[in-house]
Amino acid sequence: MIWGPFDSLEGLSYKSLHAIAPQLSNLIHMAATILIADDYEDNLELLRLVLVAADYRVIEARNGAECLKLAQKLRPDLIMVDLSMPILDGWEMFRALRADERTASILCIAVTAHGEANRDRALQAGFNGYLSKPFRGAELLETVARLLSSSPAATYAGDSSLTRDTIS
Repeated sequence: MIWGPFDSLEGLSYKSLHAIAPQLSNLIHMAATILIADDYEDNLELLRLVLVAADYRVIEARNGAECLKLAQKLRPDLIMVDLSMPILDGWEMFRALRADERTASILCIAVTAHGEANRDRALQAGFNGYLSKPFRGAELLETVARLLSSSPAATYAGDSSLTRDTIS
């Protein structure tokens, strides 16, 4: 998430935080941007419908190369990538994503029709989550919410230290 003038809350007094709370609250509650990548239109549509219904902003890519290019340009909060795609598959896209310092920290979920066979491999490779197709909408949203709740904005939103005189 882009914090703009609030890149760091460290050292701000409680009084200062109280003054900027409305703007900070708007940033924290902004809908996350999710980049979805799949070479099958039906899969893209299903992901898009579920995510948009949950108030996420969605960007679409139809192969790994397009996904990587969009990730570098737009820096979404989360990427959901099919592991088997043309041009650049999800595995290669993920390696390139992590190798680029601009995109290395973007959360990424592996999505595949290969069942549970690739789960361990994907998680050991560094994917933040794994979904096997077909998946339930609730499972998708739970996985996305869990990962996004670990973002810096969510950390500050739930941080009880904001009530102290200064943030250390």
